[in-house]
Amino acid sequence: MNRARDLFLLSAVAVAGLILLLRWNPDRTSRQGAKTPLVVYCAAGIKPPVEEAARAYEQIFRMPIQIQYGGSGTLLSNLRVARKGDLFLAADESYLLTARSNHLVKEIIPLSRIVPVIAVRRGNPKNVRTLSDLLRVELALANPDAAAIGRITRELLTKSGEWTALEQHARVFKPTVNDVANDIKLGTVDAGIIWNATASQYPELEIVGVPDLTSIDQRIAIGVLEFSQQPTEALRFARYLGARDRGLKEFTKYGYEPFEGDVWAKTPEIVLFSGDVNRMAIDETIQQFEEREGARVTRVYNSCGILVSQMKSGRRPDAYFACDTSFMYEVKNLFSDSVNISATGMVLLLPKGNPKSLRTLADLAITGLRIGIANEEQSALGGLTARVLRTQGLWDSVMSNVRVQAPTAELLVNQMRTGSLDAVVVYAANTSQVRDAFTVVPLSGLGTIAIQPFAIGKDSEHTFLTERLLATLRESDSRKKFESAGFRWWAEGN
Repeated sequence: MNRARDLFLLSAVAVAGLILLLRWNPDRTSRQGAKTPLVVYCAAGIKPPVEEAARAYEQIFRMPIQIQYGGSGTLLSNLRVARKGDLFLAADESYLLTARSNHLVKEIIPLSRIVPVIAVRRGNPKNVRTLSDLLRVELALANPDAAAIGRITRELLTKSGEWTALEQHARVFKPTVNDVANDIKLGTVDAGIIWNATASQYPELEIVGVPDLTSIDQRIAIGVLEFSQQPTEALRFARYLGARDRGLKEFTKYGYEPFEGDVWAKTPEIVLFSGDVNRMAIDETIQQFEEREGARVTRVYNSCGILVSQMKSGRRPDAYFACDTSFMYEVKNLFSDSVNISATGMVLLLPKGNPKSLRTLADLAITGLRIGIANEEQSALGGLTARVLRTQGLWDSVMSNVRVQAPTAELLVNQMRTGSLDAVVVYAANTSQVRDAFTVVPLSGLGTIAIQPFAIGKDSEHTFLTERLLATLRESDSRKKFESAGFRWWAEGN
């Protein structure tokens, strides 16, 4: 009986194992564990550095990258129709700007500069020195409707009045800049107009620079497509390609002039100093930015007086979002030019119904009132309040009633909640969450409006990442958050 039972159990185990073996498909297991490839549409002339950077990235992060090459114009036309893929890398940034205006591209990261040049076979056997010399040799040009170099050539030479003659003389129009270079290399034509970086990759070619072509350089850039299904992965590869210590090294190797890109980090971190008043308007937007970028933004919220003191003592944030332009001015040497984002006016925050009928700053001098204002040395609001009171000749009379000088407006609002004060001077933006419980009286007159500027640190190692944060804060969705928090939008002018 025991032997029969053992044989039965062994048979059952064997059958179960055979079923599992038959059902196991190693290829299917591999496919299920594989990552979805990033699809990159890339201008053909930029293939060498992009190809090498992509293969290195695949090895490091096990993220497959599929690259489709073609002329920038052709790729853009295909994107308009297909609306698939993750990244678009063009030889001229204008294609990306067009794609952005057509809602095809969101973020754009610049990579390198290039200029158009005349290319001839080494030794310049036909002695081509000027654009007019091209009219006596066999000439190849890139198709202006397909390749960036063709479009730029047409634009530049139309301005100089030389395009029509060259267009009529050209023996052939090619779909990509590499096709033009190959024709010159093989001797099919004597000369052509290509990118300087492309020419440097062909030892058989020689460059002839002419002012009409080289006076303006073009920007190679990569953009994240709006319809990418994996934007965080796409942004990570774009950052890698645009990093000074990663992808841009490949551009340098192949004769390109790269931008001073950010330092590479898989999960980069930037530090933002911001006045407390801005917190409610920007925090949610920054969280969304972090999720999309796969980055961290360390926010340091405080009164601007304290933040300025910290910066003067040696702290160097990647960006500073000040409560008012006056507090940006004090540290302007640490930052690039600032951009005004929003504005908010000064108000009186009063008990519900305004039982003491206070309407102006002059009313705060009434004997017996208990007033709260922000500290002049610690806060932009305090400095603004003090400036207005002195300008109006009210400083001494109002200060006789001041019971609290707080470093932040938030503390003044909390004092009002306790009932210990009759009035406080704060920003309109500080009152967005308490308007149902208090009466808010706007103040008017010179100096009662604070404008909030944003600036990027000159020492930041993530300048382009921080620029994208600034761009996000200036988008329409961010504007709605500012306005709902009580700010007036300023990013597009007053």
